[in-house]
Amino acid sequence: MLHRRVLAELVGTGALVAAVVGSGIQAAALSDDVGVRLLANSLASAIALGLLIALLGPVSGAHLNPVVTLCAWWSRRRAGSRVPGREVALYLLAQPVGAAAGALLAETMFGRAPGGRAGGWSWSTQVRSDGHLLLGETVATAGLVLLVVGLERLGRARLAPLAVAAYIGAAIWFTSSGSFANPAATVGRSLTDSFTGIAPGSLPGFIAAQLLGGLLGAVLAALLFGASPTPGTSPPSRTSQSSC
Repeated sequence: MLHRRVLAELVGTGALVAAVVGSGIQAAALSDDVGVRLLANSLASAIALGLLIALLGPVSGAHLNPVVTLCAWWSRRRAGSRVPGREVALYLLAQPVGAAAGALLAETMFGRAPGGRAGGWSWSTQVRSDGHLLLGETVATAGLVLLVVGLERLGRARLAPLAVAAYIGAAIWFTSSGSFANPAATVGRSLTDSFTGIAPGSLPGFIAAQLLGGLLGAVLAALLFGASPTPGTSPPSRTSQSSC
C-alpha cells in the first residue's frame, strides 16, 4: 500500500540520518583524533544503511535517497511502465522530511536540542563549497548509482544491502567530500553543527553535484550493462532496491 511505502521511506531516511549524525556526535565526544572519528562514523553509517536496505527493501525499495527514486522513476518510464506521479512526489517529500527529523532526533539524544545541556541546536557552520569537494561528491554519487544499476542489470539486486553499505563505507574514506551521495541526507545534515554537518550555504552546490553524479552514473551503467537485465538473469521485483 502506498502509505506504507511512503512511511517506510520517511522512517528509513530518518533512521539513516540519525545514525550518521549520532555516530558523528558520539565519535567527536570520545576522541580528538579525526581519523578515529571518521572510522567510527563510517562503520556506523555503513552498518545502519545495510540493515535499513535489508529491512525496508521489501516494503518501499529502500530508496532512502531522492537520486535513487528519480533513477527508479526514469527506469520504469523507459521500460514502458506506468509510473504514478503521486508516488514519486510523496517519496521525494518523505525523504527530506525524514532526514530533518533524524538529524534533530540525534541532536536531542545527545542533549543538543533547544534547551539541551550542550548549548542548544544550531545550523551547521561547516562550509563545504570548494571545487574539489564538489568533484568528490559527484564521484561518490556516480559510483553509488553505477553500483545499484549494475546489481539490477546483472540480476544480483539481492546483494544490495551488503554491497551498497560496503561502497558507502569505503567512499566516506576515498572521496574528498565524505560521500554524502544523498540530497535528502545532505539537507538533514545542515541541521546539525557537528562532525557530519554541512552549512546551509553549501547545500546548492552539493545537491547539484549529487544530481550530476547520478546522471553520470546512469549513463556509465547503460554503457557497461545495457538498458535491461542481462539475458538469463531474473530481474528484481518492483519492491527490491530500485535503480535507473
